[in-house]
Amino acid sequence: MRTPCPHIWENNPHITSLDDDEAEVIDCEYPLIHQSNTSAYHFIHGFVQHVERELKLRIPVTEFKGDIHLSDLERSWMSQVEEMGVENRFWIIVAGGKLDFTAKWWNPDSYQEVVDHFRGKITFVQVGEDHHFHPRLQRVIDLVGKTDLRQFIRLVYHSVGVLAPISFPMHAAAAVPVRHCPPKNRGAVIIAGGREPPQWEAYPHHRFLCTNGALECCDNGGCWKSRCTLVGDGDPKDTEDLCLMPATVRTKTPLPRDKFTGPFKIAKCMQMITAEQVIRAIEQYYEGGVLKYDENGRKGSQK
Repeated sequence: MRTPCPHIWENNPHITSLDDDEAEVIDCEYPLIHQSNTSAYHFIHGFVQHVERELKLRIPVTEFKGDIHLSDLERSWMSQVEEMGVENRFWIIVAGGKLDFTAKWWNPDSYQEVVDHFRGKITFVQVGEDHHFHPRLQRVIDLVGKTDLRQFIRLVYHSVGVLAPISFPMHAAAAVPVRHCPPKNRGAVIIAGGREPPQWEAYPHHRFLCTNGALECCDNGGCWKSRCTLVGDGDPKDTEDLCLMPATVRTKTPLPRDKFTGPFKIAKCMQMITAEQVIRAIEQYYEGGVLKYDENGRKGSQK
């Protein structure tokens, strides 16, 4: 397995070698994405179907999730949050995203509203890569830029929930084993909008908040547009692949303006998803009883 993200394959018992010079090389693709708006397939089928064709084999898809493994030693380590003296179970929150797909961004003030609503009940840990767009929220544990890929996987392992747009953390929420079992599956609330069709992205146990079918631009699947806020990096996405219904947003949350050019915009399909909807989606995990709120607020210190 040759990949720009080799750490995601660590401890996988099904991989015999990460770099075998005698191996047949297959450039993995997922052309199935071009049928995603109308076909009954999920992203997990994409690479599988391609490899099936290349090797002329039948490769059944088994569990409805990715396959990420932790060693026994990794499972025994305390989380970065616990190392900071915070003992509560926690949710991971991703309040931004990569610069290549700014159409996935949600209003940072809405993320803050969600955090404030659960103050004293849920501990949120904000994550993300420093060179991406991640407005800093208040009253969270800030681990933005403080985790490599393997550390992030271990952080997901220790979490009880993930709040994010469609992103790697969303897929990791389903793929990484659950430490706190029961429940059998980790909570996840995904702010999806209308960019991608839900059948292509959603996992069975997630609260997937989408607006497909409610706007003309995504009335038959997803629009698959890339950018709303412009980045100014010379990429054709800045001029040729723009959201058809952008909404200029003013925020109280300070924005890292060195990450983009012009006004801050989010897609209308994302703006239509309210903080109240996200709050309700999180509350359902607690109302249903699979998760329990912190009884005495945050235990330990916050750095």
